[in-house]
Amino acid sequence: MSLVKMVDTVVRGLLTLIGLVMKPILAVVFSIIYDWRSQKVPPVQEELCLKSATELAKLIRKRKVKAADVMESFINRVGIVNPVVNAVTATRFEEAILEAEEVDTLLDSGQLDDRYSEENAPFLGVPTSVKEAFALKGLPNASGLVKRKNKIATFDAEVVARLKKAGAIPYILTNVSELCMWYESANNLNGRTRNAYDTSRIVGGSSGGEACIISTAAAVIGIGSDIGGSIRMPAFFNGVFGHKASRGLVPNDGQHPMATGKERDLLSTGPMCRYAEDILPLLKVFAGPESTFKARLDDQVDLQSLKIYSMLDDGGSTLVSSVDKQLKDVQCKVEKYLEEKLKLKVERVNIHRMKYGLEVWTAKMNTGGGKKFAQLMSDDDGSVNCVLELLKWLVGCSQHTLPAISLGLVEKIPMPETDKKFLKVFDKLESDITKLLSNDGILLYPSHPKLAPYHNEPILYPFNFAYTGVFNTLGLPVTQCPLGLSKEGLPLGLQLVTGMNNDRLTIALAKEIEKGFGGWVKP
Repeated sequence: MSLVKMVDTVVRGLLTLIGLVMKPILAVVFSIIYDWRSQKVPPVQEELCLKSATELAKLIRKRKVKAADVMESFINRVGIVNPVVNAVTATRFEEAILEAEEVDTLLDSGQLDDRYSEENAPFLGVPTSVKEAFALKGLPNASGLVKRKNKIATFDAEVVARLKKAGAIPYILTNVSELCMWYESANNLNGRTRNAYDTSRIVGGSSGGEACIISTAAAVIGIGSDIGGSIRMPAFFNGVFGHKASRGLVPNDGQHPMATGKERDLLSTGPMCRYAEDILPLLKVFAGPESTFKARLDDQVDLQSLKIYSMLDDGGSTLVSSVDKQLKDVQCKVEKYLEEKLKLKVERVNIHRMKYGLEVWTAKMNTGGGKKFAQLMSDDDGSVNCVLELLKWLVGCSQHTLPAISLGLVEKIPMPETDKKFLKVFDKLESDITKLLSNDGILLYPSHPKLAPYHNEPILYPFNFAYTGVFNTLGLPVTQCPLGLSKEGLPLGLQLVTGMNNDRLTIALAKEIEKGFGGWVKP
């Protein structure tokens, strides 16, 4: 054994030992701090809030319900749950009601032109929430940065415009982590968002407000973006569906901050929703006709033709937590369900380079040539001195969160040789995954190694996003699928991964798994 490998083995052993000793201690500390604060989200009384967006659109179009009544139901639900979870950062209730009434008037007239056909406006009259990072004309676009608190969007982001054109009506903006680069949605502008299943727990980030408000039934569909798991982690922590689209399938324009340089290859915009039947029609709206054709989103999927692979963990990354036993157990139940119900063969695999997911993602980001995070923290007005900000934070005087300051400090550390090494690892990993999935394969993989942590706990496990981030480097489509609740009452979930532009495969399988495991569960 070489000296390098020997040192690596010793370091891994020490970190594992420290983790075994500290994990139960930290769990007790955080439970003492947060458990007593936990609140209950009031039960859903508004029946219209329990229907899928697809069903709501049909009911509105058939005049069985009014669009204005649907909108009022969701607005009422926001008023009930948001004081508990703090997911909503801005509203346009009056405008949304007027727009819903216009839809009702239009439908009652019976004089619809082609713009309002079911094909061109599949979500006519349906309320939609929007992640605050996306520009929605007339509403804030601060991305949790105090310096941007007075920034009002003067246009609609491309996916927002497409959703509006499809008939959907935006009515709320939802909370994010500061500048969308941390996996807890908390910032010094809009505060901290709390999990509806246990308000002492995080909602994830950066699309945490979006996933949370959907989970409470105060929204049914929404827009998320994902550069390291920012759709899939929140969707997992909140027990809803989230889809990271294939690289380039959906336009990312109109969000802040916008990835620059080669970092853009890691960023993906996609749908978040409560019901699996809404994923595909939402994705088609986001993608547009040309990309819908390119990815064959209208093609029927023969589930019997799929090859299913399963990996229960990443193989043992030193800096990433071990996968919770309940998550492994539920993944095994999914394997059994697919084998018994669909008669599919599920093959266990061990892609050994997956354990370098963190290092690969970091190398891709470091060599992407994008803007420095400290520059984004200043809103492009020079660069924030993160050493000074850390000192200010220690005495409660910084406008920035600790995770943002930490990222600004870490990015100053040059690691060119390490990055080169792991870019080579990436090339081999990409080859392994491409060969495995081909055009008909789906990989079952954990969405995250831990159940929704307590607030602030992620600072102790900063690298656990590797379970999602690795697929951003590969650009592959991934669907996070909810799988019921844990013994603690927290959401369980699973990632479904497939080959490039085969988004329709994981979406079809997600619909089948929803049938077997119940999908979203009321908090």
